[in-house]
Amino acid sequence: MANNLLKGKKGIIFGALDEKSIAWKVAVRAKEEGAEFVLTNAPIAMRMGEINKLAEQCNAQIIPADATSVEDLENLFTKAQEILGGKIDFILHSIGSSPNIRKGKSYGDLNYEWFQKTLDISGLSFHKIMHVAEKQDALNEWGSVVALSYIAAQRVFPDYTDMSHAKALLESIARNYGYRLGRMKNVRVNTISQSPTKTTAGTGVGGFDAFYDYADKMSPLGNASAEDCANYTISLFSDLTRMVTMQNLMHDGGFSSMGISEDIVDMISK
Repeated sequence: MANNLLKGKKGIIFGALDEKSIAWKVAVRAKEEGAEFVLTNAPIAMRMGEINKLAEQCNAQIIPADATSVEDLENLFTKAQEILGGKIDFILHSIGSSPNIRKGKSYGDLNYEWFQKTLDISGLSFHKIMHVAEKQDALNEWGSVVALSYIAAQRVFPDYTDMSHAKALLESIARNYGYRLGRMKNVRVNTISQSPTKTTAGTGVGGFDAFYDYADKMSPLGNASAEDCANYTISLFSDLTRMVTMQNLMHDGGFSSMGISEDIVDMISK
């Protein structure tokens, strides 16, 4: 059900790959709530995905950009403001990639050049996005910037390897830039720590099905879906959450507050 929560707002959505993507779901919901936005992804990701289909569905233009490139981001923000006819009210960072995970490297055998790429793509890009937005004065007062994280930033999930460090970096950047942009323009910056979600990227992590099922059994509400995450993200883009900033917000059905559940006890006992 739409409530015009984003009527008149303009945004940039990074990272929509296909219909499984959380960013895809956010785009659909943002459109339903009255927002205008541009879509962006790295050229290689665009070739792999179906972003053109989403753009047509949402009547949105696509601006290719490598989020690790300041030059690409400068072009993105300039063109986005031209297309949208004004400054930006919301940004979604839904970007994550680990060459080490893709190529099956264990934590004790990481390729350090790939590790640096993981940090650059999945964490440092968040800083670069806000850096460019600040330099161009591209954000409206009381804007909202959101990035998607995961609880592996605080806890050990062996197969998540170097992505766990990238997510920790992402959350730290949100706090530090949240302070800076809050003081400058009342812009809030938050991360959402989402349940394991069956996206194209998520299912590429080794052992995904096991910890997806584990999290589902641990969480009193079960795993939060991509659709639920999109709804939560929309609330953070809206004026209903104007005083929420610098937070890592757990959106995981209660998983992060659990020690052990009856379902897990029963499973182990058997």
